[in-house]
Amino acid sequence: MARRWHRPGAFAIVLTLAGVALFVWLGTWQVRRAHEKLQLFAAFDAAAAQEPIALEQARREADPARYPRVRVGGRYDPDHAYVLDNQVREGRPGVMVFDVFEPSDGSTPLLANRGFLARDARGEPPPIPPPPSGEQTVTALYAPPPGSGLHLGGNALPRQKTWPKTSIYIDLGEVAADLGRRLDPRVLLLVPGDNGVPGSAFVREWRPEVFPPERHYGYAFTWFMFAAVAVAIFVIRHWRKEEIRK
Repeated sequence: MARRWHRPGAFAIVLTLAGVALFVWLGTWQVRRAHEKLQLFAAFDAAAAQEPIALEQARREADPARYPRVRVGGRYDPDHAYVLDNQVREGRPGVMVFDVFEPSDGSTPLLANRGFLARDARGEPPPIPPPPSGEQTVTALYAPPPGSGLHLGGNALPRQKTWPKTSIYIDLGEVAADLGRRLDPRVLLLVPGDNGVPGSAFVREWRPEVFPPERHYGYAFTWFMFAAVAVAIFVIRHWRKEEIRK
């Protein structure tokens, strides 16, 4: 028995080339997405060290790839808050607390993410500290809201009669409808070391809520492997053993 190359048909050649081209394109696209996420994370981290700008300027220059640091005066609405459940930080389950912040200039209110609170050892929800009262000047990142994902069943917030209201996602449209008022399309992520009472239990470690670069690299590796498998199948099918006749 000896191996011999068998001439492939046109269909096999076209199918293999199309498959390899598609898999390589998908893998390359995932690598590009990973690079974009690395740049986004770098811009997000750099924002924490930048001098804060006015909220009005940040609104004018809104860019999906930027998370500007802002300083804005205003008051917290003491009667309305939202708790985002099913959150995890460093392996600990807990919640994020969002309060309504009303700028002093009378412009559109925003949701302010005051940070993460861990559940206790029994898994019980943490007590929610009230926001500071009176006029406040807060420093925060002006960022997109957390992704809400796919949800069904309509807006459940109005059915809750007590505050703060709890949800497993934050949809600004649903929150605005529940409050009966317009909200900014972005939120404030309060920075560490500011905007609260000393010794506050809130954890404020912010990162963009997107797929991490590592996941994109993993997907890219999978697509490139598919391309390699397609080539291997093509070669195996056409470089076959053949009995040598004497």
